[in-house]
Amino acid sequence: MTTKIAMWSGPCNISTAMMRSFSARSDCAVSDEPFYGAFLKDSGEPHPMAAETISDMDCDWESVLQAQSGPAPGDKPVWYQKHMPHHMIGPVDILDMPDHTHAFLIRAPERVVASYRNKNELRSPEMLGFAQVRAYFEREADRSGKPPPVVDSDAILANPAGQLEALCSAIGIAWDPAMLRWEKGPHPDDGIWGAHWYDKVNASTGFGAAPAAMPLLDGAYAKTAEACREDYEFMLQYAITA
Repeated sequence: MTTKIAMWSGPCNISTAMMRSFSARSDCAVSDEPFYGAFLKDSGEPHPMAAETISDMDCDWESVLQAQSGPAPGDKPVWYQKHMPHHMIGPVDILDMPDHTHAFLIRAPERVVASYRNKNELRSPEMLGFAQVRAYFEREADRSGKPPPVVDSDAILANPAGQLEALCSAIGIAWDPAMLRWEKGPHPDDGIWGAHWYDKVNASTGFGAAPAAMPLLDGAYAKTAEACREDYEFMLQYAITA
């Protein structure tokens, strides 16, 4: 039986580096934001490469759900699916994926804002998904009767081996040191939007350096980060430790 891992996060949460990490395992298939096309089609959000993404992807919510709930690509025993709760504006949500092992990836809002503003217009806190991540965490905790695993991006960068080993234990798979290194360049399972968003991870062969001081924000950017802080700190209290 395949262990289907649904990793939920907002944008700019080292989520693509995490997908690279799992793709480095010989036993693991990966999927890159499979509901993104449906989100772009239904929302009309003017994201970079939106038209190309919609044209390239299955944009039917139920069809995507069936695919992500079916056999893993290549019949791999582990299947890592990168998801974002703020994309889930259609008839499908986390409760429609009871056969998945759900986990959550978080990052300090100041770092998310500083990274996101370099890639896309940041019009509201909702675009960063903090409240939606918390809501999905609470729904899965209520369904399962226990808090699902949470990992913090800063902790992963500070101690990749320790944090990833703890995450693997929490989701019930064996730790594989191969997760610490990957091939430079795009991955064949990247979404086509990777040409815009993934330049840093494409240039990498492993996780980056431990995080430095928090970026300094002002004006609307500082207000956006502050609006996300309560939800981030709520999630942080559940973060696993190495």
